[in-house]
Amino acid sequence: MSEHAPHPPTVTGPAFRERLSPGPAAWCGAVGLGVIVGVTLYPLAHAVAIVVGVLVAAATLAALLATSPVIEVADGRLRAGKAQISLDLLGEVTTMDDAEAMRTALGPALDARAFVCLRAWARTGVQVDLEDPLDPTPYWLLSTRRPQELAAALAR
Repeated sequence: MSEHAPHPPTVTGPAFRERLSPGPAAWCGAVGLGVIVGVTLYPLAHAVAIVVGVLVAAATLAALLATSPVIEVADGRLRAGKAQISLDLLGEVTTMDDAEAMRTALGPALDARAFVCLRAWARTGVQVDLEDPLDPTPYWLLSTRRPQELAAALAR
């Protein structure tokens, strides 16, 4: 056996990965919807009301999770939900570490051509300028609970 046997390639994970899953208020809202449906049906049939209420809550929770986009920096690409772009085409990254900065970026400062991946329960984010002359999109505005970490991953 050779002393210099080839080592298996190392697999590294993404530089940044975050699922923008709902916060506690959304979870409570989903359960509350199930309770409302159950209470509404309770006078008609007690057992059916409980089963339907639980199913509505579970389906709402599943829908919230299924529609939660993932923000990821991996393999030389930035992914936000179904959209992705090469890191080579990115410019300046601006972090918005408080809700007021994000609100301004989404309101009076928003360029209508920007790509926005927003979830209301993630109140901070980043703005990533694009340097692709063929793309009319000036920047991506992304919700994230960890804007400094995302900016650092994009800078690497």
